[in-house]
Amino acid sequence: MFNSEDISQITARGSQFEVVKQQIEYYKTGFPHMKLIEAATSYHGIIKLSENEKLKYISLYEDNVSKGLKPLKFVPASGAASRMFKPVFSALEALKNGKTDDVTLSHKEVALFLERLKQFAFYEDLKEAAAQKNENIRDMPALRIFENLLYPSGLNYSNLPKGLLKFHKYGDCSRTPLEEHLCEGALYAKDRQSSVNVHFTVSTDHQHLFEAFASEVRQKYEELLGVTFHISFSQQSPSTDVIAVTTDNQPFRNNDGSLYFSPAGHGALLKNLNEQDADLIFIKNIDNVVPHQFHKPTIEYKKALAGVLLSLQKQIFHYQQMLEEHHPSRLESDFYTEAVNYLENVLHITPSHSLYYSEKEELYHYLVKKFNRPIRVCGMVKNQGEPGGGPFFARNSDHSVSLQIVESSQIDFNDPEQAAIAGKASHFNPVDLVCAVKNYRGEKYNLLEFSDPETGFISSKSKDGKEIRAQEWPGLWNGSMADWNTLFVEVPIETFNPVKTVTDLLRKEHQTK
Repeated sequence: MFNSEDISQITARGSQFEVVKQQIEYYKTGFPHMKLIEAATSYHGIIKLSENEKLKYISLYEDNVSKGLKPLKFVPASGAASRMFKPVFSALEALKNGKTDDVTLSHKEVALFLERLKQFAFYEDLKEAAAQKNENIRDMPALRIFENLLYPSGLNYSNLPKGLLKFHKYGDCSRTPLEEHLCEGALYAKDRQSSVNVHFTVSTDHQHLFEAFASEVRQKYEELLGVTFHISFSQQSPSTDVIAVTTDNQPFRNNDGSLYFSPAGHGALLKNLNEQDADLIFIKNIDNVVPHQFHKPTIEYKKALAGVLLSLQKQIFHYQQMLEEHHPSRLESDFYTEAVNYLENVLHITPSHSLYYSEKEELYHYLVKKFNRPIRVCGMVKNQGEPGGGPFFARNSDHSVSLQIVESSQIDFNDPEQAAIAGKASHFNPVDLVCAVKNYRGEKYNLLEFSDPETGFISSKSKDGKEIRAQEWPGLWNGSMADWNTLFVEVPIETFNPVKTVTDLLRKEHQTK
């Protein structure tokens, strides 16, 4: 299947030949489904904080920051914004092909876009782009509006990254998602020196745009917010790309005969996350931001999630230390009882039945493995029809059961029992996580060791007009973190305001007073 040139190409990319061969096997066999045990709910598996508990955890986080805790804000921001404008693109193509305005512009989203055009933060830029061509936006036909918005001769919004589009209006000014993330970070992710570390993962094509824009606005927000920003960027590594295959599972080749590798989705960002060094890492998507007036619930719950994690971490560190510093035979039976009780009733990890009756040394090694892992606390929003991974109790490869974020692609809906469990999911994960990636000695974990490679999925794509099959790595917040210690905490829907289509910016949560 592979010749010597192929192997040289694989090695030069930084990929491992054995991993590529395993990827071919997954194309042939498919990925196994997750075994769901039950849905996590507010009654079992998802913590619902009272007002007093929320304030307690906020205080705990702020106290740790005042003592020197170093937080980091990690923002996946790769890719162009073209999908945001899909209905507008469709209308533009239809108009160019001679379809009548009445039919084309009656599409619900297109009609809404045109009707409320003045309410978009980019309206003034659009008006200026038209004026430069001696056109007046007030009497401009829809075709020209779309061209001025999307094409390089205008604002070029179809080719820009979502993080650099104008989202929110503030009087005569406006803010992009990058700016909103800086403002957010100053409110919950600054250290005691008032430094704010923010890391964006970006595409190769867009990094220079991000760097230039961040350099342009950083001082303005430092002066406004009284902080010092340390803004960094990284790209998805080519070594994480996955080999693509033909429909009969043979390696797909470029016109020059070389192997074609496809980007492996946001799960590939585990490598980027693994390169960060911080005591706590907040993870949130680039498009989930709101104007300043709506910040309060987001800031409060980010701090509260961090406080929950720190409380959890303190107890886990105690168990790590006890297990490392004592021989299995010298630990009291009461310790083992307490540790197993903590795993089962706090971390919701149920061991395989054999461990209940195992030798003390076997139980000791099991506890070492389960406590000596990265930690994450995940915000969960009540499901209101938005897409996202669901919270479940699921069976792991070692036959233990634990809390997992499970994507629909990982569930066997042909199994009536599994489909019924999936149907009982009441929440989803809006990519709202706080992570701790060090042990009690302050040593960083290698996060790549805590991923479940069998939780990827296969998709159909096209390349050079031919159908191909591509693979995505386990998602960053599901399979890539499958072997982490995990807690779920309910967060209010007000903290989740993604912008998937351009008309989402017309929601009240994105409109400033």
